[in-house]
Parts: sequence; structure tokens; C-alpha cells
Amino acid sequence: MTQPDIFDRALRARRRDRMMGRFADHDFLYRTMLDELLDRLADVRRDFPEVLLIGCPDDSGRTALEAMGKRVVCADPGFAAARRQGGVQVDEDALPFADDSFDLVVACGTLDSVNDLPGALILIRRILRPDGLMLAAFTGAGTLPRLRAALMAGEGDRPGQHIHPQVDVRAAGDLLSRAGFAMPVADSETMSVRYGDIVRLMQDLRGMGAGNVLTSRPPALRREALIGAAGHFAAAADPDGRTAEQMAILYLSGWKPHPSQAKPARRGSATVSLAEALKRKE
Repeated sequence: MTQPDIFDRALRARRRDRMMGRFADHDFLYRTMLDELLDRLADVRRDFPEVLLIGCPDDSGRTALEAMGKRVVCADPGFAAARRQGGVQVDEDALPFADDSFDLVVACGTLDSVNDLPGALILIRRILRPDGLMLAAFTGAGTLPRLRAALMAGEGDRPGQHIHPQVDVRAAGDLLSRAGFAMPVADSETMSVRYGDIVRLMQDLRGMGAGNVLTSRPPALRREALIGAAGHFAAAADPDGRTAEQMAILYLSGWKPHPSQAKPARRGSATVSLAEALKRKE
């Protein structure tokens, strides 16, 4: 039986489109993820001539990859972003590419709102050529704890689900293994962003296309609830009046199996980080 969608696919695409005009004012999270993925890619001592970039709200990712001598196909959940980059609009759990099409897939900032994340990872593995690499980054468990707590406090006894379900790093690693990736690695880092008020944080989320796209969306925040949430958020501020919010970024890496690859180590025996694992792959 087909499972109902958690995320509204059409709304997700519209939110991506609406962010395009102002994305440069709210791009810090995407920029952080993309820069880290490119740094990790630079540590891999082999070539990946054909690349699929998933998540292209601007041309920075494509430009950087092309500067490395790669041929890049862009894909994005939003129609406007895909069209602007000469790419294709996609849902990651329904990728329209043939098996063995790419040497590298870079997925930046979108996999946190995919209905079928295990299915998306399986499709990414399938469209990779043997010994091809996937690098991905998206926000996971531990993201927006201050906002979550403030909204719950503001709404009182009947809080709505305003923040998406989130994947933790352990589950992400398990999903990579289940999807059939060789040498799967997942790690995380936390970014702290300080805000003078809750409204500015909400503006950033809308500006980066990270608003609520759940199929079962809660009622809009009442004025009284928003005032209460703002007060709770402000009460957590540092002495300078700014509140630190957290963005937990998950980084995933996996290779499409190939006979030349080293055999996997015993589960739980990993002793190196994702960056070190990539450096050792030649």
C-alpha cells in the first residue's frame, strides 16, 4: 500500500520558488553546507566528470563544480530554481534519471523534506555509476530547539506541529547502509545563529524556503500565541539581548559498490571521520 505523503510536494515546490527573489539575503545555511561539501570533495583524490547537483537555489554550486572541470546537471524541488540553472525539477524520491548516469551526486540542503528518504537514497545509489560517490548535507535532529520551545510555550496546552520531523545522525547512517551504499559515513556539526527576536528567525526560514510544508499543517499562529512565543524566545537571550538558535547539519557520504573497494569494517568499529574517510579514498 502507498503511504500518505508527510510533506506536501506542490507546496514544497512553491515555497522554493517564492524564496528565489530574496534568497541571497538568507543563504548562510546553504552556503555553509555547500562550502563543506566542496571541501570534502576536494579531499577525494579521483575524478568525477559527470555530476548531478540536487539543490540549486543559485548558481554557486554549479559554478564551483564546473570550475573543477566537471559537467554538471542541476536539479531542484522548485520549478524556478531548476529553470534558472537550465536543470530539471525533481522530487528526490522520484528522480527521472537512468541507472549509472553520474559519477557524483551532490545533494545540498533538500533531503530534510523528502517524503521517502530511504527511497531517495536508493535512487541516488542507482543513478551513480559503479564506484561513484554521493555527498549530501541537510538539517537534522537538534535543529531549531529554541524556536520549537518558544512555539510550544506560546500555544500552551494545544501546540501545533510547526517544525518538521528530523533525522538524527545515527538513523542517517543506518539509512545509508540500508540503501546499499558502500563505506557509508554520517557525521554532524552544529551551527549557532544569534537573533535579536523571533520574527527575524522566521524571516530567515521563509527566505531560505524552510517553512512548514507538512501535508497536515497546523492552524496559523494566533496573535496571542506569537506574542507568547516571542517573549519565551527573548527570555532565552544572552546579556546582549540576542538569542542563540541551533542548526544541526548532517553530512552523509556513500559509494556505489564496486569490486575494487575495500571490504566494510565490522559494524561500530569506525575510528575516522567522514573527512578522513574521503581523504583515504583514491
